[in-house]
Amino acid sequence: MTAKHPILRIGTRGSPLALAQTVETRDRLAAAWPELAEPGAIEIEVIKTTGDLVQDRPLAEIGGKGLFTKELDEAMLAGRIHLAVHSMKDVPTVLPDGIDLPCILPREDVRDAFISLRAGSLAELPEGAVIGTASLRRGAQILHRRPDLKVVNFRGNVQTRLRKLEEGVVDATLLAMAGLRRLGLARHVTSALSAEDMLPAVAQGAIGITCATADAAAHRYLGALNCPDSAVRVTAERAFLARLDGSCRTPIAALAELDGDALSLRGLIVSPDGKTVHATARAGTRADAGAMGTDAAEELARVAGAGFFDSIKT
Repeated sequence: MTAKHPILRIGTRGSPLALAQTVETRDRLAAAWPELAEPGAIEIEVIKTTGDLVQDRPLAEIGGKGLFTKELDEAMLAGRIHLAVHSMKDVPTVLPDGIDLPCILPREDVRDAFISLRAGSLAELPEGAVIGTASLRRGAQILHRRPDLKVVNFRGNVQTRLRKLEEGVVDATLLAMAGLRRLGLARHVTSALSAEDMLPAVAQGAIGITCATADAAAHRYLGALNCPDSAVRVTAERAFLARLDGSCRTPIAALAELDGDALSLRGLIVSPDGKTVHATARAGTRADAGAMGTDAAEELARVAGAGFFDSIKT
């Protein structure tokens, strides 16, 4: 039996990774709710975002993280879609009025992947080698470890970046392991960087699904998909980011990990040139997630001083 009208319309960006994450969400919904498994019950709508349309400049120059969510938020508030699927590292820490984030899917691999045709690892790259990345966080941590390397802006979806690498535009690049795995492209990974070598972006590897605050049906459907462990980890990391007023102009990294009820958090801020790093860690329980993130960020803000962030944002 085919549904006469879609029960749910899911909005997504049009990149291959965004579509893969949306298909995963659709399949999880269909598995959890029989009525959503009917043909035509779930419709996917691709919505172009500013972040997708502008590819020739760093994200920091054109407005930061909200560039990948703004148009999806507007479509939801206008009633065009019921849900929106996001890579959580792209979601601003303050959501627009009328939009909730009730669901985090089980988190994937949080690590960054090193990809190169010239070297087996970051340490093996020759002096003066060029690394392409669109991430200030990655670039700053690379320069902290290897100030002899050259870091250049490198935009585009995963497939575009892999093609540029093969064409010799850069000697190496870093991409999220989670995205490569979700796209079936993990074979391209030269080596995975440990969190000690490259602390991940806040919420890296996590998929978040938003819906309208007033949409009770959407909340009910998403409640069956939410992963409490992943949500706790993301809560701690996003609290850290929120207190530091993190944006694409601010190299900030954080990783929360759970062991039963015990929660640990590592966070750091880096100057874009990699010369100055301030790091801290916290330990507590899952109930402390938000407070741990805020407290860790307040320590780093005090240690770094206001001028640290002013210099980054100019």
